[in-house]
Amino acid sequence: MTAYSPGVDPESPARSAYEAEPSGWTGWIGFAGVIMVMLGVLHAIQGFVALFKDEYFLVGKNGLIVNVDYTQWGWTQLIFGLVVAFAGSSLLAGRMWARIVAVIVAFLSVLLNIGFLAAFPIWSTIMIVLDLLIIWAVMVHGREMKSV
Repeated sequence: MTAYSPGVDPESPARSAYEAEPSGWTGWIGFAGVIMVMLGVLHAIQGFVALFKDEYFLVGKNGLIVNVDYTQWGWTQLIFGLVVAFAGSSLLAGRMWARIVAVIVAFLSVLLNIGFLAAFPIWSTIMIVLDLLIIWAVMVHGREMKSV
């Protein structure tokens, strides 16, 4: 017979003081992980396109404001995509470093979407709201993924 502890179900193994009880927000953390994997794969595909078919991204005769080397941009997209996809899969496994990367990537996405509010107001607003939900869910409920 085991001693009764308030707040702990006597039929289940006792949880440590630092282990949070899973809540419905673990679904949002799973959502963030899946979205990160998807975005990482899309960034990697975009990087491969820039590496192997850079004329796909060439602009008209007006040119770009900033001179872009598509080979360097392709490698950057490819490496960034692989890091984001790996961090997303690690977020699903409850890794702490993946929580940190998720918050940083979502924060950068908020800043980027603020810059595009005038051009794409609805899309940018939706993305900002999703990024803020991801940041909140990961920061507040990220520890719960270890107990799921």
